[in-house]
Amino acid sequence: MEVPKQWFKDWFNSPYYHLLYSNRDEREASAFIDKLVDYLRPSPGALMLDVACGRGRHAKYLADKGFNVTGIDLSEESIAAARKLENGHLSFFQHDMRLPFRINYFDIVFNFFTSFGYFETRHENDNALRTLANSLKPGGRLVLDYLNSSFVAAHLVPAEIREKEDVVFDIHREVAGGKFLKEIRILDRRKLFRTTFAERVSAFTLADFREMFALQKLEITDVFGDYHFNTFDEAHSPRLILVAQKPTS
Repeated sequence: MEVPKQWFKDWFNSPYYHLLYSNRDEREASAFIDKLVDYLRPSPGALMLDVACGRGRHAKYLADKGFNVTGIDLSEESIAAARKLENGHLSFFQHDMRLPFRINYFDIVFNFFTSFGYFETRHENDNALRTLANSLKPGGRLVLDYLNSSFVAAHLVPAEIREKEDVVFDIHREVAGGKFLKEIRILDRRKLFRTTFAERVSAFTLADFREMFALQKLEITDVFGDYHFNTFDEAHSPRLILVAQKPTS
């Protein structure tokens, strides 16, 4: 399966991306964020960064709780939509997470719902994690929510077809070269139009993240296996949720 190196630039700007994933469980996401806030106990008005924020719904949810939230995302289309939500506690910027952003500034940095591991090389992914780490104040905390590679590989569905609003998505998945590959062949019946997009996500394990976090001097303080904060189990947990802290000096 051929996947373009910069696949995310086209796919995340496509209306088909938002259509395909329009059934994501927002109630589950909100409940997860509520649990995170209860767990992290941030101070009122804490400075938060949502990295790869998409259209900003989760950043807005945090801002509505009284926190000062900034969202960044590479997608022009997503940031254009997110900016309609801006207010005194909420702002958005188009930004590549591989590049520095507001050094030593935020109390908490979030990276939700497998919005990491998209890049071609380990060096690029290290650069992205460095951005997250460096944007934290000393003593600040990072929450990175990733898929559990072992679980996903064991339950991989090689092919499926979904149809939404007269658009047919013919989806093919495989694991190759240490990455999860997904090819999305699209037939838009309304426009009589065909196109193809792809996704490529690194199959990082907990051991990989321990190594990458240590490189950025981030101390992992907790590892959860799902959005209910159950203990991580490599064979059975659907998620790999890492909580880490930046040293105070």
